[in-house]
Amino acid sequence: QVQLAESGGGLVQAGGSLRLSCAASGSRFSIETMGWYRQAPGKQREWVTSVTSGRTVNYSDSVKGRFTCSRDNAAKNTMYLQMNSLKPEDTAVYFCYAEDIYTRYWGQGTQVTVSS
Repeated sequence: QVQLAESGGGLVQAGGSLRLSCAASGSRFSIETMGWYRQAPGKQREWVTSVTSGRTVNYSDSVKGRFTCSRDNAAKNTMYLQMNSLKPEDTAVYFCYAEDIYTRYWGQGTQVTVSS
């Protein structure tokens, strides 16, 4: 069973930065894609970004230019999300996910709160 461990959430002022981490363990198959969703109070879960094993990264328009998603070169099942120029509207629970050829796995979520 694949387990995802997230860390790095917290409270920050608008304009500040946070870095989230997500480490996948227990995978029997190669993890192809990892990424992040977020869910703000009263809203649907929203896709934020994803990165493939080949390091192809995609971003939602709402975070493009401010967030950087990457995978660790040595620990290839570890992913980072560097969030800069944070806005109050970025406040949400951030969930990481990892996909092998069969299944998408989810982390438990980490809270990010941006104060104005």
